Amino acid sequence: MKLIIAVIILLIIHLQYRLWVGDGSVAQIKEYQARLDVLKEKTKEKKERNDALYAEVLDLRKGQEAIEERARDELGMIKENETFFQVIEEK
Repeated sequence: MKLIIAVIILLIIHLQYRLWVGDGSVAQIKEYQARLDVLKEKTKEKKERNDALYAEVLDLRKGQEAIEERARDELGMIKENETFFQVIEEK
């Protein structure tokens, strides 16, 4: 009888050790969950960026207005018979 109780106590101690300290412990699971949350947030940000880039690509494929807007904003191009004015603000 004492042997059975000793075996049960050792088994309980072993299982408690694995639960709190060993592989797959509560602390390790919390750490993995925190890392997973960070990765999910990064994935969400990258998906939003990809969606925005995809929408921009579709817009550029569809019409000349988007291409014209980019040429004006990024390259400073103007149409024929247009006058370019540059406003410099004082600080």
